[in-house]
Amino acid sequence: MSQVRTAFNKASNDYEDHAFLQKEVATRLDRKLNIISSNSAVILDLGAGTGLLSQQLEIRFPDSKIIALDFAQNSLKNNKLANKICANANHLPLADNSVDIVISSLMMQWCPDLKQLFSEIHRVLKNDGLILFSTFGPDTLKELKKSWSVVDNEVHVNTFTDMHDIGDQMLGAGFQSPVMEMETLTLTYQTVTDLLRDLKAIGAQSVGNRSKSLMGKNKFKLMVEMYESFRKDDKLPATYEVVYGHAWVRPKASFKAQKIELNNS
Repeated sequence: MSQVRTAFNKASNDYEDHAFLQKEVATRLDRKLNIISSNSAVILDLGAGTGLLSQQLEIRFPDSKIIALDFAQNSLKNNKLANKICANANHLPLADNSVDIVISSLMMQWCPDLKQLFSEIHRVLKNDGLILFSTFGPDTLKELKKSWSVVDNEVHVNTFTDMHDIGDQMLGAGFQSPVMEMETLTLTYQTVTDLLRDLKAIGAQSVGNRSKSLMGKNKFKLMVEMYESFRKDDKLPATYEVVYGHAWVRPKASFKAQKIELNNS
């Protein structure tokens, strides 16, 4: 996690110049609130970063208290929201039953322990509170993964959790009937280097995005040659599987009673 935090801190000043996909997904996530109604006195933007979603939430909920929380301090410095907390999402410094909506755009894929994450979100949400989020699915950067797979068996690209497994984790944490959706978005690049430069610029570089000298120029060249096989209309595609999910907190007293009953059976 410290490596991820360092990467996002380094990328914070130029993040929004390269975060085209992140801006688009934040906008699409915000639009989902058009048809999802919930009380909104206190809203937590979890993994708020520089504020791509925070700014839209301020417009949508002018009378609500919106809290921007992120573990990358430099990113929060660029977030114009007044209420900001630098903290780890797995250990939220918020009281039980204190938040009406937790909304998170493209942050959860960096959390290695979804069980702990959803438990914490469930803890801070009020009864009938809403969780709404976007994250990346397993087909994200599939072209880059396939191109590296012909080079060696090492992990060069981050792996992402299937949306059905995410839904199961939410149920286990006490959320009611999670609704999961998926869509595929594709960015195009002139060269593989342009793609890798973009990933690095937003702090979300692949695990194996080491220098060419460390990984070997021949390996890197072979990966690039493989990626060229995906070229279409003179552009290289980079696929992103974007997963959206939302659910409400079921009455917490009944959830606890249900767990006790299960334990006694």
